[in-house]
Amino acid sequence: MAKAKPKDPQDLSYEEAFDELEGLVESLESGELKLEDALAVFERGQALAARCSDLLESAQLRLRQLVPSDDGGMSLVDFEGD
Repeated sequence: MAKAKPKDPQDLSYEEAFDELEGLVESLESGELKLEDALAVFERGQALAARCSDLLESAQLRLRQLVPSDDGGMSLVDFEGD
C-alpha cells in the first residue's frame, strides 16, 4: 500500500506542524535512517520549523496594538487585555 503524501506545511496548524516536527526529530535522533531518508526528513523538518516560526510571529503581532503617543503619532505596544 502506498504511503499518503504529507500535507504541505503551509496547510498545517501550529499544533499539527509542531507534532510532526517532534516525530521527525525523534527519527533523526534514532540514527537508524539511511542518508537519503535522513536528508528528506531534515528538509521536511526545516519546512515545518519555518511554518511554526511564521505562525508564532503572526500570533505575536496580533498581541500588539497601536496606541496614540505623547507626540501625536502612534506607538506599537503589547496588548493588555482587561
